Amino acid sequence: MKIKDSIETTMYDTLLELPLFQGLCKNDITDIITKVKLDFRKHSSSEIIAEQGADCKELIFLLRGRIVSRTTDHTQTYTLCEYFHATTVIEPYSLFGLHPQFTATYHAVREAHTMSVDKQALLAELNRYEVFRLNFLNILSHRAQTFRRKLWETHSEDINREIVGFVARRCMHPEGEKVLHIRMEDLAQLIGETRINVSRALNDLQHRGLVSLNRKEITIPSLSKLVEEVCR
Repeated sequence: MKIKDSIETTMYDTLLELPLFQGLCKNDITDIITKVKLDFRKHSSSEIIAEQGADCKELIFLLRGRIVSRTTDHTQTYTLCEYFHATTVIEPYSLFGLHPQFTATYHAVREAHTMSVDKQALLAELNRYEVFRLNFLNILSHRAQTFRRKLWETHSEDINREIVGFVARRCMHPEGEKVLHIRMEDLAQLIGETRINVSRALNDLQHRGLVSLNRKEITIPSLSKLVEEVCR
């Protein structure tokens, strides 16, 4: 009996760390553990967890470790990488709609632990809990509102702002480490600038310690800090 109680307590604490389960009472969590199949997985370094373009049939939660997403545009011109730490949920907005596919490929960085719940279980069981429904709707609403605000951002004559805006508008999360794989001339064309001006702007950002430049690669240690420094 004590072992069972210990397992339930551990599961309760684990689920409460996840954004969609926060606010649920212990009885609800116990009920979920009993009725819903929770699929726990351990992923080795560089293992693919979900792939861009694949059907999204489950909610995947990162419980432990670190993952990186890789999103490539349809013309194969550039790839944007974002790093995520536990605990987070992978693309809950891709589970429904006209195009229920993952928008990025997710790899484990070193070892990572995930938990997944399939769509049918979500609809049949988890949807019965009001707190879970509200958490889910809040996540979807926040994303929709954020992207609408991004659409109305005005063009800036400041090249640094344009470069930062280009990256920020394509990121799923406004914080953390980002890596943009792109040729300098392609970035210049995409933001309507000359290559030499883009090069000067990026070197200025690197001199200020906000980005790191390598061949066809721009590393941003902290997007929130970059936005704060350039767009304030």
